[in-house]
Amino acid sequence: MPSTKKPSEKKSTKRPASVPVFQSVKGMSDVLPKEEGWWKAFHEAGMRTAELHDFHLIETPILEPADLFEKGVGASTDIVEKQMYTFRTKGGDRVALRPEGTASVMRAYLEHHLGYFASPLKVFYEGPMFRYERPQAGRERQFHQWGFEVIGDGDPVYDAEVILATMALFKELKSGPLVVKINSIGCKVCRASYREKLKNYYRAREKKLCKDCTRRLEKNPFRLMDCEEEDCKALREEAPIILDYLCQSCNTHFKSVLELVEENGIPYEPDPYLVRGLDYYNRTVFEVWSPSAGSALAGGGRYDYLAEILMGRLVPAVGAAIGIERAISFLKGAMPTPPRKEPVRVFFAAVGDQAKKASLRRMEELRRAGVPVVEALGKRSLKGQLKVADRLKVPLALILGQKEVFEGSVIVRDMVTGAQETALLDRFVEVVKKRLR
Repeated sequence: MPSTKKPSEKKSTKRPASVPVFQSVKGMSDVLPKEEGWWKAFHEAGMRTAELHDFHLIETPILEPADLFEKGVGASTDIVEKQMYTFRTKGGDRVALRPEGTASVMRAYLEHHLGYFASPLKVFYEGPMFRYERPQAGRERQFHQWGFEVIGDGDPVYDAEVILATMALFKELKSGPLVVKINSIGCKVCRASYREKLKNYYRAREKKLCKDCTRRLEKNPFRLMDCEEEDCKALREEAPIILDYLCQSCNTHFKSVLELVEENGIPYEPDPYLVRGLDYYNRTVFEVWSPSAGSALAGGGRYDYLAEILMGRLVPAVGAAIGIERAISFLKGAMPTPPRKEPVRVFFAAVGDQAKKASLRRMEELRRAGVPVVEALGKRSLKGQLKVADRLKVPLALILGQKEVFEGSVIVRDMVTGAQETALLDRFVEVVKKRLR
């Protein structure tokens, strides 16, 4: 008689052709749990620095009116010309995903009359920014920035304080030696004559300029100073420098900033060719450089004309921004092992339905008392749960079974020696805290 057994069928592991494989949008990366240590370390360093330097939190929307950046950042900048994500809403408003934080902070300052809150206003922000550019190491289309801003006072002491706060944040991260590259780009008065000198210099060498610099020469010759094309970089070395054209007021301001930086022991290098890529900057501009990485980790400067550009009001201000991904990438090179959070010292195991139901409430009692707890309640056996405790190297385990629920007790086990004792549930938190001392 032939066998009635059906031949065994192998389960296919192939994904059906109709099921899409979703991936993140190009240039927009996930922050994964394995990177938690780096991100948490940066955030905590930033919060400590902000508190010590008396900066208050400000958070602005990711979407802003597109012309806020077109007017504030500058129509001829790379951000506005090439990198902004702009679109119209269903109501017809033209908006942009914010490409940087300073213009948004100034908009909030003016809109909400924050000068009445404090003068000067000292704020910090943290959040995602968006620029459409070629993704590369430390530079994504969605990236995160931490920024410090001081709005409402033109005293050079605040230029120095922003630099100090930025350096202090990196010091909290034990980032190693850093240097501040610093320059002055003058004001409306002294920039005019320098602008003409710069134009004349580059016009005589226009054939050697890249396409972008040729286009920018008449509109914004300052942008030629930060071009990364090799021919343009070579021309820059012989270009006139603005320090020779500063008015008395700008010269005095810059000298004061340098004196304050030097007095506070900050390593710095004057860089007469340093400019920033945004139109709103004036006077002090700076970058925080890592000599070992050969790149800038942060940058900023004074932007006294931004409020005037946006709403016709002259409000002096100075700030700095740190690219968080770039900073973390640098820190990974300096410290290959990520900073670890405090290890959890208590593991809670429960066996049986009644014990599992009771366990959540008991774990919350511990957490309310400031004792972090981990668990593996999805594993049904006690053996499976304690294997997790061993892997996590947790020194203390609390075991709750059906018997313990009935008796109102819990087993406290030393995971190193295997010794255990029974504690009453109405005082087990006290017992645990005593064992953890």
